[in-house]
Amino acid sequence: MRNRNYRLLNQAAVAIVLFIAVAGCERDLSDEATFATFPTQPDIFTDNPIGLTDEFFISFDPAIGANTEAFDTDNSEAYEGSSSIRIDVPATNDPNGGFVGGIFLDRGEGRNLTGYDALTFWAKGSTTATITGVGFGSDFVEDKYTTVRSNIQLSTNWRKYIVPIPDASKLTQERGMFIFSADPGSTNGAGFVFWMDEIRFENLGTIAQLRPSIFGGEDLVEQGFTGSVRQVTGLGAKFNTATGGDVTVAPSPRYFDFSSSDTSVAFVNESGLIEIIGEGTTTITAQLNGVLAEGSLEITSAGAFESAPTPTRPESSVISVFSDAYSNIPVDYYNGFFTPDGQTTQGGATPVGPNESVISYTDLNFVGIGFFNNVPSVNATAMTHLHVDINVQEAINPGDFLRLQLLNSVGNNESSGVFTINGTELESQEWVGFDIPLSDFAGLADRSQLGLLFFISDTTISNIFVDNIYFYQE
Repeated sequence: MRNRNYRLLNQAAVAIVLFIAVAGCERDLSDEATFATFPTQPDIFTDNPIGLTDEFFISFDPAIGANTEAFDTDNSEAYEGSSSIRIDVPATNDPNGGFVGGIFLDRGEGRNLTGYDALTFWAKGSTTATITGVGFGSDFVEDKYTTVRSNIQLSTNWRKYIVPIPDASKLTQERGMFIFSADPGSTNGAGFVFWMDEIRFENLGTIAQLRPSIFGGEDLVEQGFTGSVRQVTGLGAKFNTATGGDVTVAPSPRYFDFSSSDTSVAFVNESGLIEIIGEGTTTITAQLNGVLAEGSLEITSAGAFESAPTPTRPESSVISVFSDAYSNIPVDYYNGFFTPDGQTTQGGATPVGPNESVISYTDLNFVGIGFFNNVPSVNATAMTHLHVDINVQEAINPGDFLRLQLLNSVGNNESSGVFTINGTELESQEWVGFDIPLSDFAGLADRSQLGLLFFISDTTISNIFVDNIYFYQE
């Protein structure tokens, strides 16, 4: 039996449904009405799909590499009964697509899952590969309560796997019964097969010791500006499952109750979106099912952000690394975090208003912007200058400086050149623009494969804003 369908999603939406949930709008129903209306059927797949849509596998979009031919059922393999789901994970170079994944949907208006504490299933593999992600809560529409357990290690024997439910009280009307994604990353690009069976929700009674987290469990401190927004990231929930040990899942923001210590500075909506509305300092925290999450974000807002002057050069003569005024080249990172090499610099690109971002560096000693590793390097042979706007966020002392260094052909007979901006050329709390001839980068003989731009202060200057970094032809 081969049941399949697919719906078109763009690349960003696919990433979101795999790892976090996108906010939707809740129906305005009382708990009593919800509990009375929707079925509590726990089974999803035994020998057949249970209460699912006729074409019960809905694939991710093949336009972004999903292989719609990789899903099937198998009447010769089963943990229990006579049939299982067979997934032929494609090789990286498979012409039909390099990964497989999708969702199973309830055929009705949803199920009441409040009486269960986990999604469970049995699986085995042709090899000890890993499944990228398995979970529930995605319907490709609202995705309010997506929950995903990542990097599930397979065995060549049947084993039971558990995906804890972060807060079952939220699941009064859930259509997204199952979501999975698998690729050959754990097998060095080679395809493999795995089977799944007996997929259902259960009340195990052994799911305990909830330990939620936001921002990856870190206590972050950031500067913000009125009108800017920031998403709460790094959402997690770790549970002890007794027989399965500790299991961590990535819940959608809708499971959490977010709070701001000063709502006149910033507030957080149910989707985990932080909006800064005034000056001052506030701390963002969260609870999941009544348990305080580890991690927080302290935001100090200095009010409205004073932007750098808008560039006016025609885009046809520009190669932009970072600017809201131009289309930017792909970049690996705005902060390489070369910690083993002694880097102390924190920060990177950050939003400062609607459709506006800036690069903010704190504790600066040196920092690199990379565009060579997973993205094309820059051929600036026809360019004559590098432009950059810099705003120093502290007093400038005698002897302070910023040294810019460009590297060509990084890691492969690389060459580099440097240009030094003296402190006397900078202004405290003011934007200063620099148009630097590329010929002034001493030592840079070749600029056909530029891949790294360093800002170096040797701690003489610690806190700066940077904007409008681009090469241009004059």
